[in-house]
Amino acid sequence: MGEYQNVKVSIEDRVGVLTINHPPVNALNTQTVKDIDAAFDEMTANPDVKVIVITGAGQLAFVAGADITELAQLKDKEEAKKVIMEGHRVFCKIEASSKPVIAAINAVALGGGMEISMACHIRIASDRARFGQPEINLGITPGWGGTQRLPRLVGKGRALEILLTGDMINAQEAYRIGLVNKVVPASQVLKQAMNLAKKLASKSALPTAAILKVVREGLEMPLAEALEAEADQFSALVESHDAAEGIKAFLEKRQPKFEDR
Repeated sequence: MGEYQNVKVSIEDRVGVLTINHPPVNALNTQTVKDIDAAFDEMTANPDVKVIVITGAGQLAFVAGADITELAQLKDKEEAKKVIMEGHRVFCKIEASSKPVIAAINAVALGGGMEISMACHIRIASDRARFGQPEINLGITPGWGGTQRLPRLVGKGRALEILLTGDMINAQEAYRIGLVNKVVPASQVLKQAMNLAKKLASKSALPTAAILKVVREGLEMPLAEALEAEADQFSALVESHDAAEGIKAFLEKRQPKFEDR
């Protein structure tokens, strides 16, 4: 795996772990976003990686947000738009990944930290985690997807309360409103995320990628079109090796041996 300034990467049992490591609070400055982008590309291209886990280093933060020092140096709206669109490009790449991406939210996830977690497919949070979009307290709006992914996850009313107040919510409230999938003890966050990732890695990559694609795209379609897309994905997989193996293994009452083909 490559070497990066503000990101650490490793592979264990076909699970790639991308750890954001920009002390003290893993703020998303230009270099960190660049490193996340490159490391994610590396894992996506690596055939030995079937699932990706994104987490933060240390105990203070998953990601405490964008680097405010850098924001203060933006000269005009054109420069600001460039920074925002680069973040969108990277976060949308994560969201569109054909490999499942799990956020292991070890601590505070604010602003850009909450936004990158929402771009992941599944979120597991520490019981000490806190979430928020505090941009309004700085006189600005969220810029890396907060106003769009949050209402899609938790509904318009709850999203607007979080966005308009800038207040933080705890992990239990995040679970209650559907922002995270699971809350676990702080010492167990990465372990639980890895256990889930290894379970997902044991499945065939073909239906995994198909499910990720049709769910993501289908949510933006009328129901009739989405059902047609689902039928297309199902039909395309029927002739695959793994479909034949999975069905045969079920009938023979044994575990399937998938080959991702």
